[in-house]
Amino acid sequence: MEFEAFLLSLGPSAFIFLVLMFLFTWLSRRPGNVSIYYPNRILKGMDPWEGSSLTRNPFAWIREALTSSEQDVVNLSGVDTAVYFVFLSTVLGIFALSSLLILPILLPLAATDKSIKNSRDVTDTTSKGTFSQLDNLSMANITRKSSRLWAFLGAVYWISLVTYFMLWKAYKHVSTLRARALMSADTIPEQFAILVRDIPSPPNGQTHKEFIDSFFRDIYPETFYRSLVVTENRKVNKIWEGLEGYKKKLARAEAIFAATSNRPTNKTGLLGLAGKKVDSIEYYTDLINESVAKLETEQKKVLAEKQQTAAIVFFTDRVTAALAAQSLHSQMVDTWTVTEAPEPRQILWENLNIKFFTRLIRQYLIYFIVAITILFYMIPIAFVSAITTLANLQKAIPFIKPVVKITFIRTVLESYLPQIALIIFLAMLPKFLMFLSKSEGIPSRSHAVRAASGKYFYFSVLNVFIGVTLAGSLFDNLKALQQKPNSIVTVLATSLPKNATFFLTYVALKFFIGYGLELSRIIPLIIFHLKKKYLYKTEAEVKEAWYPGDLRYATRVPSDMLILTITFCYSVFAPLILVFGVIYFGLGWLILRNQALKVYVPSYESYGRMWPHIHTRILAALFLFQVVMFGYLGVKLFVWATLLVPLIVISLIFGYVCRRKFYSGFQHTALEVACRDLKERPDLEEIFRSFIPHSLSTHKPEDHQFKGAMSRYQDYAAISAA
Repeated sequence: MEFEAFLLSLGPSAFIFLVLMFLFTWLSRRPGNVSIYYPNRILKGMDPWEGSSLTRNPFAWIREALTSSEQDVVNLSGVDTAVYFVFLSTVLGIFALSSLLILPILLPLAATDKSIKNSRDVTDTTSKGTFSQLDNLSMANITRKSSRLWAFLGAVYWISLVTYFMLWKAYKHVSTLRARALMSADTIPEQFAILVRDIPSPPNGQTHKEFIDSFFRDIYPETFYRSLVVTENRKVNKIWEGLEGYKKKLARAEAIFAATSNRPTNKTGLLGLAGKKVDSIEYYTDLINESVAKLETEQKKVLAEKQQTAAIVFFTDRVTAALAAQSLHSQMVDTWTVTEAPEPRQILWENLNIKFFTRLIRQYLIYFIVAITILFYMIPIAFVSAITTLANLQKAIPFIKPVVKITFIRTVLESYLPQIALIIFLAMLPKFLMFLSKSEGIPSRSHAVRAASGKYFYFSVLNVFIGVTLAGSLFDNLKALQQKPNSIVTVLATSLPKNATFFLTYVALKFFIGYGLELSRIIPLIIFHLKKKYLYKTEAEVKEAWYPGDLRYATRVPSDMLILTITFCYSVFAPLILVFGVIYFGLGWLILRNQALKVYVPSYESYGRMWPHIHTRILAALFLFQVVMFGYLGVKLFVWATLLVPLIVISLIFGYVCRRKFYSGFQHTALEVACRDLKERPDLEEIFRSFIPHSLSTHKPEDHQFKGAMSRYQDYAAISAA
């Protein structure tokens, strides 16, 4: 890439970002768009503009984001969102502190050497042979065996020490944040419950619920409250979903009738396009009545006949629940498996009945499938990376040569084509990885998100960073690896310089275009107004159209981690990337702070359980950076590169110490946290009912007995009175 192409890739991106930002300031002040730009506040019953007027300063959102406290984020978006901002601020701090020392030292050292000018070695440049001015600001311009390499070695140590300091500080802060939230004087339903899986078959003459009740009553005679036996709900769920669909269609038909005074009709055949024409209001009313009867019949059948080997068990206080979740209830590891209960809204009910060893087999099978996916996905990514260079594209598609000769078009294609191709490839993956994670038998949505996030991270690093890096000179690298299979570090280090401008442009494209679209919400805005005008008629449908969802951690965190890995690995080789890293995470913190306070609504709360996984992956990125720099200093024939070996060992030790010190507090609720007093006596019946699946909720509350699948400890009232 020529130097002017690099500048061009930044100019239009920055211009688009400014346009999108000003679009946001204009559109967000229009009353008709309030549900797109302030849905979080609307759902919480707050004034969308919170003390400011429609004619406010267009940059007021920046001030509001900067002055907001961590507690504001917790109150509006939950602890998980606050922990995500700890991640962003930690990485921002790492790169900002690193830049203070690295940029003023390494850039002059690189700029004043003459390795590239003297050698003209195109394999050691950042621009694949164009000798752009960017090469003179990188480690590629340092002469082999030069004493200047000591500064680059020291820079690796400096970045590593800054990372250790910031990660330790962040881990302590997140641990405190999690503990403070769990100590809340408000009632948190899942703190009074445990999830029990792998329940053995009951003795003859006992039902599942009687067996479970007697087991836990014997162990916790004074604090056991009630149990909810998990049932096979596939059929009842289908009936319930159909019933909810009929209710929506009836509401829509009634809204059309109220607006037009004409009774709407529909056909009863395939997709409403064929069959007998009927009155919609009468038709859906009849279907609702039929479905209610079917649902009640199926509910009784499910609760009596389809009990499974899992249950939610409830206690009268949260200390007992915390103790039970951490205790071994059976000598055999595959029976009476007990863990903390997830939030009611995030339980994956269909996974609870999967047996212990089946879960293990599934887990290893999924790991194998992911490994195969990474391997075979690397082939198209490497192929796309290879052919989307302009020279190769002209060979593959000869008829574009006249078009490419136009300077402007050529420059734009060089700037954007490979990066856009890469982003499209990555967008195809997340749903598949989430499906695989749920297939492991994971019991909760937040756990599945963490698992999918981990798979996506390692996929991104192996396929995008390493794959693209090696694909830059694919056939030469394959030949080198074939001759020396153990030279992967050297080959990666040698390939690193050739892709510096690619990754600089990639990071810039992500923060300018990505965060510009995030802030402006132009796509959700257009979709909302189209649906509202042409498709949706009821208030429920309109709300469904503007409901924003959550921050989508399963894809957002791995995407940030990829930028983190790229910035780490190029931070010493091409220090200029630190500026891009600071901008990416700085803009991310600012824009997403606004979105967290006003837009996104959390779909679950795990109280920061994502943090240990984030911490581990930051260390993995740091480890990769240290290994790559060890290899590249070796390529530079710097004998003191071996001094990086102790640093690599220190990273492993640091990760081990952090895990031993902090991780248990995220895996379980500490008793010193659970023992805090509540503001008022918890409503245990309300806690119990919050875990009942929607499809098993009765339409007649007075008949809501759940006989067979649920039980109540009858002596609780007497114990409470005593």
